[in-house]
Amino acid sequence: MTAARGYDALEDSALVALVTEGDGAALESLYSRYGRPCFALARRILTDEQLAQDVVQEVFLTVWRDASRFDASRGGFSSWLLSMTHHKAVDSVRREENLRKRRTSAEMLEFRESDTPSPADEVWSTLRRERVRTALEGLPVPQREALVLSYFGGYTQREIAQLTGTPLGTVKTRMLAGMRRLRDALEVSVNTGGDNQGKWAR
Repeated sequence: MTAARGYDALEDSALVALVTEGDGAALESLYSRYGRPCFALARRILTDEQLAQDVVQEVFLTVWRDASRFDASRGGFSSWLLSMTHHKAVDSVRREENLRKRRTSAEMLEFRESDTPSPADEVWSTLRRERVRTALEGLPVPQREALVLSYFGGYTQREIAQLTGTPLGTVKTRMLAGMRRLRDALEVSVNTGGDNQGKWAR
C-alpha cells in the first residue's frame, strides 16, 4: 500500500472516520504510517517473518472491516493498533504452539513431560496477564497510551513524544506515574487475591 496524496496531513482520527465510510485511500495512509511498527512488533513476538506479515494483514483487515471499534476516548489510534497487533501476534503464537503439540509424538511428549508447566503455574500465569490488563485499563488514558506504545510497540520515549505530539518531559512523567500506579494496582490485586494466590506470588 502507498499513502494517497492529500491524506498525509490528516490526523489519525480523521483517517479512521474516512475508513468507516469505506475510503480505501485512508486505510492506505494509516498503513503507510503504522504498517512498519506493527510488523516490527509482530516479528519480535513471533520470530517468523511470514507469520508477522499475516498478523499485520489481519490487523489492518480488522481496521478496514470494523474501524468503528476504535474509541478515541480510551487512547490514541497508534496504541490501539499496536495493542491489537500484540494480541493477535500472541494468539498466533498459541495457535502455532498447539499445532506443534498435536504433531509431537507420544514418545516426545513423554520425554518433555518434566518441562511442561504445571496446571498451577499455567493458572497463575493467566491470572497475572489478566491482572496486568485490568490494571492498564484503570490507568488515565495518557499514561496507558505511553506505556502501551513503549512496552507493546517498542517505541523509545522520544519516539512516543513525536508520535503523540507530546513534550518529551511529559512523556517521561506519564510513564513514571503510570508505572507507579500499575505497580500499586498489581500489589493490591495480589494482596486481595486469596491465600493461595498470595502464596504463589511470594
